[in-house]
Amino acid sequence: MTAAAEGTAAYREVRKNAKPLLQSEASRGLALVSPTLAFAVIMLLVPILVVIAHSFWTQNYLTVDYTFTLEQYRIALTEPIYRDLLLRSLFISFSVSVLTVLLAYPIAYYISFHGGRRKSLWLFLITIPFWTSYLLRVMSWKVILGYNGVLNSGLLGLGIIDEPSTALLYNSSAVIITLTHAWAAFAILPIFVSLEKVDRTLIEAATDLGDGPIRSFLRVTLPLSMPGVISALLIVMIPTVGDYVTPKLVGGKDGVMISNAIQAQFGKALNWPLGAALSVSTMLVVSAMAAASVLLLRLLVRRAR
Repeated sequence: MTAAAEGTAAYREVRKNAKPLLQSEASRGLALVSPTLAFAVIMLLVPILVVIAHSFWTQNYLTVDYTFTLEQYRIALTEPIYRDLLLRSLFISFSVSVLTVLLAYPIAYYISFHGGRRKSLWLFLITIPFWTSYLLRVMSWKVILGYNGVLNSGLLGLGIIDEPSTALLYNSSAVIITLTHAWAAFAILPIFVSLEKVDRTLIEAATDLGDGPIRSFLRVTLPLSMPGVISALLIVMIPTVGDYVTPKLVGGKDGVMISNAIQAQFGKALNWPLGAALSVSTMLVVSAMAAASVLLLRLLVRRAR
């Protein structure tokens, strides 16, 4: 009886101590988020694991050989066509990211520091182009950059060129221009949020200590807004490598990217292992490039101080 009573008392003590823990704000938040988080992780992790598994197999039309091999990675990394496509894709992605951030930062800066009561209106106007279909926006750039498009017609009317130029469309430059416009708002918003968090009194203090507008911007505003810049860079860089619609519509043979080769392997070629190997290789290379870009940005900001 004594042992049973002591066991019951110990159990009650454990329940008593556990009850506040279960009722704590952190526990309730974790219990609320856990199912959604688990679902998101599973939906992200399982497809990635399937792709990685396919990359170690081989396929002969409809027959899949499940024997472990690195042959697909050898092809993906050594074949000149895939290597050139990957390098072109990285160049386009990096160029789009840099151009988008350079164009987005002044806009976000103006809205944050000079927007006044119209900040919400400015943000609303920025999102208006994204009410239309992504394909429609890409096709509109095709009309603008085309042989008889708006830009060529304007240059002819101004007498700058004697005949329409064919260098505006179906090349890497057309892909860069189109993607820069398509991802502009996704870069403006995180930079704007980061600039909104900058303490204005720090800028005033820098001015009182003798810093001019440029120096106070480089030493105060830019470093404090760097999280938004890094976020914008990553938000633009990672998806643009995998974009295959824009290169197909405005890139031509000189604007084809690695994503088009991956889509072809999973589609018409029916070679899923090679497509998976190209996908995994691209993911790893893009991750390394994104990490290097972040480290470089931080280094430049430290030197600017």
